[in-house]
Amino acid sequence: MDVHNLFAFMAVAALLVVSPGPNGFLIAKTVPLYGKKAGFSNVWGFVAAFYVHGTLSIFGISLLLVQSAEAFFLFKLCGAAYLIWIGIKSLMAAFKTPSLEAVKAPQTAKKALSTRGAFVEGFFTNVLNPKVSMFYLAAFPQFLSVNDSPLTAYALVTAHSMVNLIWFSLMVLMLSRVKSMANSACFKSALNSVTGVIFIGFGAKLALMKISD
Repeated sequence: MDVHNLFAFMAVAALLVVSPGPNGFLIAKTVPLYGKKAGFSNVWGFVAAFYVHGTLSIFGISLLLVQSAEAFFLFKLCGAAYLIWIGIKSLMAAFKTPSLEAVKAPQTAKKALSTRGAFVEGFFTNVLNPKVSMFYLAAFPQFLSVNDSPLTAYALVTAHSMVNLIWFSLMVLMLSRVKSMANSACFKSALNSVTGVIFIGFGAKLALMKISD
C-alpha cells in the first residue's frame, strides 16, 4: 500500500468520523458533566473498539457475520439494546433528584468512577456497532491488495483510529470550556433529556438497519 492510498483511506475515514453519530453525542453528554478526563476515556474506548472490529475484519469473522442473517440480527440487536439503555439511563438521570449523600460525596471518587464508566461506554458503543465492521469490510478491498500483509491492514485501522483520536480530542477540549454550565441542575436535566432521546433514536435506527444499509 502506497502513501496515496493511505491518505485516501484517511480522507474516507474522516468523513465517517465527523458525520453525526453516537460517538459525538456520547462525547457531548460526557464532557460537560464529567470533564475532560472522562471525555478522553470515551475516545480511548472508541479506539479500542476499532482494533476489535479491525481484527475481526482482517481474519474474516466479520464477513461471516454479515453473510449470516441470524448472526447479524443478533449482533445489531445487542448494539441497539446498548444504545437504548444509554438513552434510558440519561432520561432517568434527567428526572432524578440528587440525594443528600450524593451532594456530600467526594468529587474525586465520582470523577474516577465516571472515567472508568466513560471508557466502557465508549468501547461498547462502538464494539456493538456492526457499521464499523461493515466499513472495514467495504474499505479494505479498495485500499489493500492481495499481497498486503495483515500488518498493512492494521495500519489502516491505526490511521482510522488516529483520525478519530484527533477529531474527538478537539471536541473534548472545546466542550470542556462549558463544563462550568454543568453545575446548573437545569442544564444537567436538559442535556440528559436530549442525549437520552437521541441515543434511543440511534438504537431504534440500528435495530431496523439491514445488511444492505
